[in-house]
Amino acid sequence: MIRLHCFAQSGNCFKVAFALRAMGLPFEMVFVDFMHGATRDPNWRAAVNPMGEVPVLEDGARRLTQSGAILSWLARKTGAFGGADEDQQLEALRWMFFDNHKFTSYFATLRFMKSFAPAPPDPVITAWLRSRLEASWTVVEQRLAGSDFIAGAAPTIADFSLAGYLFYPEAESGWPILPRWPAIAAWLSRLRAIDGWVAPYDLLPGEVIAPRW
Repeated sequence: MIRLHCFAQSGNCFKVAFALRAMGLPFEMVFVDFMHGATRDPNWRAAVNPMGEVPVLEDGARRLTQSGAILSWLARKTGAFGGADEDQQLEALRWMFFDNHKFTSYFATLRFMKSFAPAPPDPVITAWLRSRLEASWTVVEQRLAGSDFIAGAAPTIADFSLAGYLFYPEAESGWPILPRWPAIAAWLSRLRAIDGWVAPYDLLPGEVIAPRW
């Protein structure tokens, strides 16, 4: 049985859980109490992931960390959502790098500061993150205005990657998707239609935490 170490607030965990369900792979979830410091525990790091992060996926003797690496492995394992040919596989990989460096990176940081940080977010930092979000979301909006999915006409692991944090409540990020980003909103509707999609808080383990700021 595949085991996924995860918690409810993590869009990176949701990316992997959604992909596992869409690929029809049975798995069990291992709750990691990230919000109370579980991943900072030296014993946890020694036993599970020295990087101090989730998701962590165990598949037999194989243990993988980082959502991009996990998604790539699952696509190889199942032959699903990896891209129809080498060109599409490379296109999916290109967008996953963009996601990790810019799209999810800035959005997840803004969301964490607003909803879960111990102190109110610094307005200067928030303004900078929003400016970076405008740039990266414009790139994705333009892409999806001419394509049903990120890497082409069919969904790939690139879609799971970029969408991971976008199914959480708007109140957590303070970043409304409609009407500013209609192509992204339509894309999210297409992803919700994939067999296996479930809202993050209905899928992942852990309590729902109200936004703090």
